[in-house]
Amino acid sequence: MKRRDVADLLLLAALWGGSFLFMRVAAPQFGAFPLMVLRTGIGALVLMPFVLHAAGAAEMRANAGRIAWVGLLNSALPFVMFGYATQLLSAGFTSVLNATTPFWGAIVAYLWLGERLGRWRVLGLAIGFGGVLVLVWDRVGPGGGYGVAILATLVATLCYGIASVATKKQLGGVSALTGAAGSQLFATLMLAPFAIASWPAQSPDRWAWSSAALLGVLCTGLAYLIFFRLIDRVGSTRAISVTFLVPVFGMLWGALFLGETITARMLAGAATILAGTALTTGLFDPLRWLARARAGAGPTGKPGVRP
Repeated sequence: MKRRDVADLLLLAALWGGSFLFMRVAAPQFGAFPLMVLRTGIGALVLMPFVLHAAGAAEMRANAGRIAWVGLLNSALPFVMFGYATQLLSAGFTSVLNATTPFWGAIVAYLWLGERLGRWRVLGLAIGFGGVLVLVWDRVGPGGGYGVAILATLVATLCYGIASVATKKQLGGVSALTGAAGSQLFATLMLAPFAIASWPAQSPDRWAWSSAALLGVLCTGLAYLIFFRLIDRVGSTRAISVTFLVPVFGMLWGALFLGETITARMLAGAATILAGTALTTGLFDPLRWLARARAGAGPTGKPGVRP
C-alpha cells in the first residue's frame, strides 16, 4: 500500500477505536437508544450530501427496502447492543470483543451462501473463539457480573457478520456510499421511537454531548467515507485489515483518556483473537506462506541464493 493508504488505514482504526471511548463516556448518561439515534442521525447528515452530489437519491429510493434491512442489521441492532454493553464494560475490553466480527461473517457465509470453510479457516475460528474465552473467563462467572453485557457485544458482532453477507446478497448493485448513508438514515428512523420513549430525564453533561457528536461525525460519517476510499484504492481484503488495529486504538484511548487498565488477560485475548482473525479472513495462509518461502529459497535454503 502507498503511504496515503497506510495513513488512511491508521486514521480509520483510530476513529473506530475511538468509538468505544465515546460510547463509554456517553452511554451511561444517554442510554443505548438515545445515544445511538444521535450516532446514526448525525452519521446520515454527514453522508447524505455526498450521496446527493453523486445523484444517489434515486438509487436509494429504488432500493429502500433492502437498504433498510441492512441498516437494521449493520447499524440499529448492533449499535444498541454496544450502547448497552459500554455502560458496563471498558472501552478497551469491548473493542477487543468487536474483533470477533470476521468469525461470525465466515460462519454466516458458510451457512447462507455455502462458502467453503477450509481447514485453516476452521482452525482460525477455533483459535479466535478460544481467545474470547481467555478474555471473558473471569467476567462471566458468579463473581463477574458482566455476562449479559458480554453477550450483548457478541450479538452485536453477530449482527455485523450477518450484515456483511446480507450486503453482498441484497446490495450487490448499489453503490457503497448510497448503501452506507441509507442504512444510517433508516436506522435513525427505526431507533427514533425507542429513543424518544427512553430519553433521559436529566440532561447529559457537555462531555456526553460532545462524545455523542464526535461518535456521529468522526466515527460514523467520516469513518465510512475513509473506509470506502480505502476499498476503492486497495480492495476490500486489505481494507478489512483495519480489524487488527481497532482493538489497539480502543485499548490505547481507554487507557489514555479514561485511565482504564490494560491487563495481561486482555492482551492475551486480543492476540489470540487477532491470530484467529488472520486465519479466518485469509489474510494469513500458512500453506501459501510456506510456498512463497520455498520459492524464494535456493539450494542452500537461503532466500535469493541461486546456483
